[in-house]
Amino acid sequence: MKPIPMPRTHCHNALAATLLTVTAAGAHAGTPAADASQETIVVTARKTAQLLDELPLAVDVIRREKLDTILSGAPDVTALAGRSPSLYAESSSGRTFPRFYLRGLGNTDFDLNASQPVSLVYDEIVLENAILKGFPVFDAERVEVIRGPQGTLFGRNTPAGVVKFDSVKPGLQPDGYFRASYGRFDTIDVEGAYGGPLIDNDLAARASFQYQQRDDFVNNGFFPAGGEQGFEEFDEFAGRLQFLYAPAEGVSALLNVHGRRLDGGSRLFRANVIRPGVGGLIAGFNLRRTAQDATQILDVDNVGSSLKVELALGQGVLTSVTGFEHVELVARGDVDGGFGADFAPPAGPGSIPFSAESADNITGHHQITQEFRYEFSLQATVNSTLGMFLFVENLELDNLSFDTLAGGALNGKAIQDQETTSWAAFGASEWAVTERLTLSGGLRLTVEERDFTASRLLGPFGAPPLGPLTRELDDTTLSGDAAMRYAFSDRLSGFARYARGFRTPAVQGRIVFGDAVTVADTETIDSFELGFKRGAVDGRWHLNGTAFVFRTNNQQLTAVGGAGNFNQLLNADRVLGHGVEFESAVRPLTGMKVTAGYSFNDTEIDDPNLEVAVCGAGCNVLDPINPATGNARIDGNPLPQAPRHLVNATLRYGRPVPGLVGEVYFFADVVQRSELNFFLYRSAEFRSDDLTEVGLRTGYIAPSRRYEIAAFGRNVFDERAINGAVDFNNLTGFVNEPATWGIELLARF
Repeated sequence: MKPIPMPRTHCHNALAATLLTVTAAGAHAGTPAADASQETIVVTARKTAQLLDELPLAVDVIRREKLDTILSGAPDVTALAGRSPSLYAESSSGRTFPRFYLRGLGNTDFDLNASQPVSLVYDEIVLENAILKGFPVFDAERVEVIRGPQGTLFGRNTPAGVVKFDSVKPGLQPDGYFRASYGRFDTIDVEGAYGGPLIDNDLAARASFQYQQRDDFVNNGFFPAGGEQGFEEFDEFAGRLQFLYAPAEGVSALLNVHGRRLDGGSRLFRANVIRPGVGGLIAGFNLRRTAQDATQILDVDNVGSSLKVELALGQGVLTSVTGFEHVELVARGDVDGGFGADFAPPAGPGSIPFSAESADNITGHHQITQEFRYEFSLQATVNSTLGMFLFVENLELDNLSFDTLAGGALNGKAIQDQETTSWAAFGASEWAVTERLTLSGGLRLTVEERDFTASRLLGPFGAPPLGPLTRELDDTTLSGDAAMRYAFSDRLSGFARYARGFRTPAVQGRIVFGDAVTVADTETIDSFELGFKRGAVDGRWHLNGTAFVFRTNNQQLTAVGGAGNFNQLLNADRVLGHGVEFESAVRPLTGMKVTAGYSFNDTEIDDPNLEVAVCGAGCNVLDPINPATGNARIDGNPLPQAPRHLVNATLRYGRPVPGLVGEVYFFADVVQRSELNFFLYRSAEFRSDDLTEVGLRTGYIAPSRRYEIAAFGRNVFDERAINGAVDFNNLTGFVNEPATWGIELLARF
């Protein structure tokens, strides 16, 4: 297989070799890492292979060693929360629709056309729709967390940053693995991959898959009078097939076909589990029991493909990346979290002012992306990239409401149709002014048009049909960045960076209960960063740090729920933020590696005139109330779901045991987040205390490194916290994942 020449003139041959080494050496958590002096981290945060220490960016890498451990026990992608500084994630929609946050910036909107300020890019394809973002992580080489605005190379909807997933690619040598685990709640997690050359050195392939299953572990005390017998089960399969064709020097094509099928239950809301006037879980909370009377459904079907073609042309490489994604969704759940209603007893647990059962469906969807970029070097000290990007999406939604007390009869229906076309032109350059000083920067021009239509076909409580209500949104935005890196020595460098990012106009049309379609104008962010990267000469430790300050203008916010039970988009005049981030790794002893990360993020809404509706659940609001409207004034509040402190750490120790052939190892990880608010307004109830979760793993690796057996535990101390809430009906909340443990077998070949 013939490699594509890399346009980065400095050390490009060494980088190519390192990239192959990192790809081939990506290992399970039980595999001892390479000797520290040989460890070099290569990333593609700027869409070309570069050494992590040479980037003037705040980038963290979650590698396979750590990924395979934190993903033990079949969690979904939100298990990445807190595993990198400033990175948080949560979901109110079960094993799909993850909501990611970076540096406190995110979006709590649960509508299926919600835009997020953290972009997820999977194998170079941006995943725009929130359901696409829940694609499982398996056979992954690494996850790169790129913090701060990425307005040049990634563009739209990246004001907070990018989480970038890279799968293991087909290689020159046959290799693969098979992993199977069984754990608590009859959890089954099976994953495997195999790849290698098919035709001499011209064609290679790799097939990978993941199957995960869990049984119900929460019993429904209301069954069989109504509802489901149990909750929290799922059955999910995902697969990927890749072909890499490189028939000649400087020519390659990578085809990726993938899909996902999920069958399970939606998020389990629990009525009145929050302590009134205090917050936190009520005394006597029972994880294994609830009582509900509505149907739960969560079905996801997702298929997609991409084709990446690289061609050596002139002084550089021309790259084309074409992507297609399609997803369908049926999601239905018991939003009030209980059974009956106060006016139609029996009802409970606690007060149920009225029953609420709803569904959100994606009935039609396709996303097409096309990127062309040309990376070239006209002189030894300057590398440049020019490119164009096209994004086309069509999205059709159903929002449904049901009368649970009438046997689940449909009593409300609204439809949404959204068509988006966006194109961009971008350019970036890097100039090695001296051996120590490097300057870089870029600009991107984005033009977007969006046509939106919403109609209410059936209104609950006698509301008449409404619409069609239409909105036409368009905008042209210039974004970009400029950075300076200075190498004080071979192992110490510093950087300064300014970046501008943006989020395109958004529209919200959940009009089953409301009558308004709301629009949020373009959001822009200006961010300034200072950072350093420091490592030991022998490679046995490193420490990276970043300090940042940002200001967003026209910050897009979503007022979720409230007494009116509908979403409303808002623009805040400004949101101000600042913070620091550190990540480090050290090898204090032979066979031992310790990693740690910390972030502090402070966000503040700066808009004296901004107010939002408050809960309809009798909560204790802590913000000033406008007596004329009854709304809470939120000026000065932090952003929702934005913990100020995030801490993570891992420790791995492995040693040969006298009298035993092979290696025994121990791996521990911990993640802690501080308290956070769920909504734009502050209340005593709708918040979460801090949460610390610990994971453990111990195992034995055979001498050949081909076989491994391990025992694992996640959230081993069974710490419990509320992760989110529903505020329009009662004190309903949903909680974090319980303690899980199991045994795992792994074979490499």
